[in-house]
Amino acid sequence: MIIRVLYITFFIALTHIGFSQTDTVKNHKPKIIFGSDSNIVFSGTRIISKTDTTSIHKIELSGYLSTYYADYSDEKTINGLVQFPTMAARNKQFGLNIAQIGLEYHNQNIRSNITLHYGDIPESNWPKPFTLIQEAHAGIKLIKNLWLDAGFFKSHIGLESIQPRENVTSSMSVIDYYEPYFFSGAKLTYQFNSKLSVQLNAFNGYNTYVETNKNKAIGVSAIYDVNDDISITYNMLSCDETNDNIKTNHQRFYHNLYATFKLNKLSIGVEANYGTQKNSLLTDTTKTASMNSALVVLKYQALKKIGIYSRGEYFSDKNMILTNNFNIGSYIYGVTGGIEFKPSKTVALSAEYRLLESENLIFKTNGYLTNQRNEFIFCLDVWF
Repeated sequence: MIIRVLYITFFIALTHIGFSQTDTVKNHKPKIIFGSDSNIVFSGTRIISKTDTTSIHKIELSGYLSTYYADYSDEKTINGLVQFPTMAARNKQFGLNIAQIGLEYHNQNIRSNITLHYGDIPESNWPKPFTLIQEAHAGIKLIKNLWLDAGFFKSHIGLESIQPRENVTSSMSVIDYYEPYFFSGAKLTYQFNSKLSVQLNAFNGYNTYVETNKNKAIGVSAIYDVNDDISITYNMLSCDETNDNIKTNHQRFYHNLYATFKLNKLSIGVEANYGTQKNSLLTDTTKTASMNSALVVLKYQALKKIGIYSRGEYFSDKNMILTNNFNIGSYIYGVTGGIEFKPSKTVALSAEYRLLESENLIFKTNGYLTNQRNEFIFCLDVWF
């Protein structure tokens, strides 16, 4: 039923494009824009939604397709998908990361976004029956520079996005695999000036659309754009995902800090995370447990159409705060290297290699358990 309503809404908006609005104010006919931004790396998890500062109505249409071929040394699969299934989730075969279409409407006082998607990314990470919904939210300006948005949101936590085109690499790190992909709730955003914005968040839970207990997740986010090339973002999320029939408190605090730098031909992103959870230490369940992680990504535009990139990642969750019953040991780290070819502004073809290594023997190669996994991924992205 929800999907049908979204499709009907999408159709009505499209048919509305051809008609001017009846209004006494001039230039109120919607302005049609195609979302063909070619410089969108690091933009996928910014906490600030697009805001139109004029009185002209805007309708933005966008489309995106990401395909891949992947080869993993790890033979373990879950429902046909590799371990840590995000991008390129199927082994030794061609696959569809994501096919999506989006519609945004915004003017001076209201904004909305509906994005539908299909493919291995939503299949492996989105909950049913909401698999087709990447985002569906609306917002109103309460006063100058203060916006209230509510609905289904793509996650703003972490340096990496669930859309490959918004990342430096074609794969997603283990760090971001265990961070939220989506939220259901409300955001209150205040923009102090062109550099600083702060956001208060209230959600149903950590990486969920439908509430699973009586608790809510609350958070705060802030983004500071030092200039056009340097940006710093901090996110904090607090929640308790314990079932209501369990009285023990497991309040979680997750701190996420990342920064992006664009220096001539070089793009750099760094991220650090620290999380705690009450009554979760494996050796003493009355004490607080902690986890930590970090990553760094670099991309160098060697030629006009060719870029080379690399990534280093480290994830430690020995008390299984985020990994639940999946025991990777004290750590898992990875190194990635790749090359990207962009024949045009909205087309990207990449080839990359990644090595993952964990403390425990969580992978399987040639019938033997091992602590390493080799990955080869070829990815083609096209968007408008």
